[in-house]
Amino acid sequence: MFLNFSSDTIMNHKICKKIIGYKVITKENADAGKVAQPALLESMHENMPRPEVLYGSTYKIKTPQSEHALYITINDMILNQGTAHEERRPYEIFINSKNMEHFQWVLALTRVISAVFRKGGDACFLVDELKAVFDPRGGYFKKGGVFMPSLVAEIGHAIESHLKSIGMLLGQELSSHEKAFLAAKRLEFAARHKPETESGEFPAQALLCNKCQTKAVVLMDGCMTCLNCGDSKCS
Repeated sequence: MFLNFSSDTIMNHKICKKIIGYKVITKENADAGKVAQPALLESMHENMPRPEVLYGSTYKIKTPQSEHALYITINDMILNQGTAHEERRPYEIFINSKNMEHFQWVLALTRVISAVFRKGGDACFLVDELKAVFDPRGGYFKKGGVFMPSLVAEIGHAIESHLKSIGMLLGQELSSHEKAFLAAKRLEFAARHKPETESGEFPAQALLCNKCQTKAVVLMDGCMTCLNCGDSKCS
């Protein structure tokens, strides 16, 4: 049995084996034997104090169902600032509007979402949950022909855009080849139906795409093709 004796602390040990050696631990050799521990990285948790400065982004939502717009502000906290592990994470959300019709549930929604943000972990599930909410009175089309099933779903889209901008959520963008192909298809369709495509980005007679929820599906070369995301019944 090998015993270590500290010059600062005396502890009682029951000796059950034969003593074969001993060593006195001093402050000098104790410091020399220490292994440098890696710095602990900050992560979002519910007990983290609110910093003096938060960095925010504001998104405007204008629906055909109301004359007043909604303004969504998401404030972010910078974790591990100044290090190679610096990251930006959402801390709180506010929604403001002159329209007081939805004030009660909008206030409740912002408090719940803010609590989820501060809880830490992966908050990206909120996007899918909000985008899946349907208004029983029917949705509406945004500018560009994008269908929104409800106001809550559009709030989900705004949060999705923000999470993508800070790197929490990865976007599935089209490749340069796919973008070039769609651009060529748009020009080809516009050349054939010029009077019908002058007023908007997509043809007025286009159908709703089940993949990207945009009115951009047209008949091209005998196949229904989406001019927005490239989804095709023939692929």
